[in-house]
This record gives sequence, C-alpha cells and structure tokens, in this order.
Amino acid sequence: MQIYGDARSGNCYKILLLAAMLKLDYQWQPVDILAGDTKQDTFLALNPNGKIPVLVLDDGRCLAESNAILHYLAAGRAYLPTDAYQLAKVLEWQFFEQYSHEPYIAVARFIAKYLGMPKSRQVEFQQKQAGGHKALKVMEQQLEKTPYLIGDKFTIADISLYGYTHVAPEGGFDLSRYPAIRDWLGRIKNLPGYVAMETLQNSPI
Repeated sequence: MQIYGDARSGNCYKILLLAAMLKLDYQWQPVDILAGDTKQDTFLALNPNGKIPVLVLDDGRCLAESNAILHYLAAGRAYLPTDAYQLAKVLEWQFFEQYSHEPYIAVARFIAKYLGMPKSRQVEFQQKQAGGHKALKVMEQQLEKTPYLIGDKFTIADISLYGYTHVAPEGGFDLSRYPAIRDWLGRIKNLPGYVAMETLQNSPI
C-alpha cells in the first residue's frame, strides 16, 4: 500500500505511527502542500478534497481522512475495540479531535511552524489559543482518571489525539500546565513500536 502525506503533519503522523506499531509495509509518497501538490490533478484523482493523508491500497482503492484510515488499518487488531460502547468512545474522542482540538492546536502550529508566523496571521494565531487550551483541559480531566483516553488500554483514540498534542508547544501551547497529559505522552512514547515524528521526517519508510 501507499501512504501520501507530509511527515511534519500531525494527521499524517497518526497513520505513520500506527503503521510502525503494527509493523505494516508501505511505500511513502511525500506531498508538499505549500508547493501546491495537493491541488494537482494527479493528487485530486486520489482525493478530490485535496487533503492529506491518503491511503492507496494494493488494489488501487483510496481512503482519505486520517481517522478513517486509522479505523481501516486497526480493524481486527488490539488497538480498536470490538465492544460497541468502547468503539463508540473511540469515535467520540476522534470527533472531539477533529472538531474541538485540531482546528485550534493544529492550525496554530501550522501558522507558526509551516508559515513562519506571518504578520497577517498573528491575530488568528492568538485567537486559536483559548480553544486549544479548552481542548487540552478536557483531555487533562479524562487522563487524570484513566491512563489512556478510553480506559486502561491504548487505542487509536490515543493516536488521534497524540498526533497534534505532542507537538502542541510548536503552536504556542505550554503543556507544563497539564501533568496528566504529559504523563500520557510519556506512556505512549514507551509503547512497543513507537517511532517519533522527528525520526519519520528523516525516513518515513
């Protein structure tokens, strides 16, 4: 299979991290979003929405949206519960990530890390801070109770939130205010198969 993406992207890192933990074989296809790669016809043929990551299966079928890809790759494996309620809790956290976490933390990081904090986006950067801290507080409250987001077991819900939370300081978010989150980050780093984003940036394959 092929994974199209940018190794600096939290959404793409989610997929690469799960692939590493599951020891999956894949071909990495780098995509430069700032150079307009996602607007090219060849990429739009894979994902008409023009966003990364994209998974292309051996038979040519394509799958977009990071959390959907996580579900596909984790199906039938330990990181995705089969119990209906536990599975719904995974989805609950993934919807939270996309609607209440990523729009603030990921966008603030994009403005600072990808764009270099242009003056035209500084107000927007500051406006993202309150929403990002609100999301972090929600995570902190849960992680004060359980080692992982839906209980004692690591799931793809944790991968979904780990993607941008562990690099939240690059978006201006001080994680020293969230000891339970920092402990959770440490637990994930110690899991079998874990690979750091920095390592994948140098060699995603």
